[in-house]
Amino acid sequence: MPIVTVQVTREGSAPDRNSVTAEEKAAIIAGVSQVMLDVLNKPLESTYVVIEEFELDNWGWGGLPTVQYRKTKAEGKA
Repeated sequence: MPIVTVQVTREGSAPDRNSVTAEEKAAIIAGVSQVMLDVLNKPLESTYVVIEEFELDNWGWGGLPTVQYRKTKAEGKA
């Protein structure tokens, strides 16, 4: 029984959204489950998919909080 965790930011897929929609989450679950079936031959009904959403200020990369990193990169400094 595979358990797959997908981590996404709580910023949405469009400027007017601040989270991932229920429809997008359903598509993620369906897609990940299908990959497990195709690659590992795990039945859809035996695959659990957990989606974790994180606020932007709870993650970062390049040694910076995400918003600061993106700003620095947009300014051509990263």
